[in-house]
Amino acid sequence: MKYLHNPRCSKSRQALKILNELDVEVEIIEYLKHPLSKDELTKIYANLGVSSVLEMMRPKEAEFATAGLTKSSSNEALIDAMVAYPKLIERPILFSDTKAVIGRPPEKVKDIL
Repeated sequence: MKYLHNPRCSKSRQALKILNELDVEVEIIEYLKHPLSKDELTKIYANLGVSSVLEMMRPKEAEFATAGLTKSSSNEALIDAMVAYPKLIERPILFSDTKAVIGRPPEKVKDIL
């Protein structure tokens, strides 16, 4: 399993603590330091099972407007913006090759274990 983590985010730290307490081995990806590719984000989106890429984004971040996005932007435009501005990716996300979950609230990470 892989874990998109921002150590400055309390929810991300809380979810990681839950995983550690459950002895779940994860590869931690600090996505702000190591941005994801369009292919990786597209796969995570597909595995989340959400209806819009917007559901895996942080639209209140300033970068959302900087990228010229609106809530009706296409999924492709939203993914392109997350590649350009990784801060737009909702966190934390726990994922494998076949499934993914956003850890909000942090206990949601247990849903795919």
